[in-house]
Amino acid sequence: MTVQTEQQRRLPDMTYTEQETELRAAVRSVFEEKAAAADVLARTESPETYDTGLWHTLAAEIGCAGLLIPEEHGGAGASFREVAVVAEEIGRSVAPVPFLGSAVLATVALIASGDTELLAGLADGSVTAALAVPFESMAGTRPEATVRIGPAASDDPDGTYRLSGSVSGVADALPAGLLLVPADGVPYGLYVVQSSAPGVSKSAVVSLDMTRQLCDLELDSVPARRIAGGSAADLAVADALRAGAGILAAEQLGLAERALDITLAYVKQRYQFARPVGSFQALKHRFADWWVAVTQARAASRYAAACLAGDDADVMVAVALAKSVCSETALLAGQEMIQLHGGIGFTWEHPAHLYLKRAKTTALALGTPDRHRASLASLVDLPAAP
Repeated sequence: MTVQTEQQRRLPDMTYTEQETELRAAVRSVFEEKAAAADVLARTESPETYDTGLWHTLAAEIGCAGLLIPEEHGGAGASFREVAVVAEEIGRSVAPVPFLGSAVLATVALIASGDTELLAGLADGSVTAALAVPFESMAGTRPEATVRIGPAASDDPDGTYRLSGSVSGVADALPAGLLLVPADGVPYGLYVVQSSAPGVSKSAVVSLDMTRQLCDLELDSVPARRIAGGSAADLAVADALRAGAGILAAEQLGLAERALDITLAYVKQRYQFARPVGSFQALKHRFADWWVAVTQARAASRYAAACLAGDDADVMVAVALAKSVCSETALLAGQEMIQLHGGIGFTWEHPAHLYLKRAKTTALALGTPDRHRASLASLVDLPAAP
């Protein structure tokens, strides 16, 4: 009989459950029907880069928007494991939907703040929200607050606060009806702002990855409601950024897997010198290295999702490891996808560049690999190099 150590007994199960597999199948069928490569590419060249119709299907009909929201507030009461499965499928399709910004970052911030008023709208997909921090923000350091509470706040008859300032490079803010804004001043806190309120201005940024177009926000004496203050606000934002990094790693995993699948199918049918190019020994080695990298990334990503789901004490280590590993694996996948497709991989019509652009922007988002490795070294007490 095998005797398990205490460490082995406490390791989470990282395999996919039957429910997660069924959720994956449902989400993938939607993307196969509504987010084909040609459709995604065409949308990047349109004025509306986000697919609000696809998001409504995913959010309201499949129920993905409310996965993390408790059942008593209209959500599914699921865990980060299920959220990670959806993120993997989004990565596979590079789908232009605000899942990360609304169903993860904003939802986690609201739940952590203790505010439940808005959760029902988020759960049924009627409300989309975004956390108004730069996309490169990382848990562990407070994002620089560039919005302040106006001095005339106390003069409002309804007791609301007034926010003024700007936030640059916000992800998933363009389709958002609600903005969660960290603001300095007295009192410091996390505030809810209606995007349609007078004084709110959104400016779309021409982004490297137009499947997740960033946005600059300007607030001019905008009415706001405070949902958390002081250390509670810091904790809510930090929890959201940490969860976002872990789920973004799952998205990168899905991207790397899909890029590998597409490229492997291509080299099997592309012939040179009367042989499929995939039979060349040099390419076999490259694909073997790629497959190993994806396998390692899957282990890191699944561990992070399991730790987030179980509120494990190892969650900070798991997220830092997953984000650093999956960022580099996604970048490898995007680069190899273009290179191994040869000439066609460099064309605008082929979707390879969408995968490389999503890989590059997600590597920079919510903490770069270097920043997460530095965080990881600190967390495990690894001494600095001499």
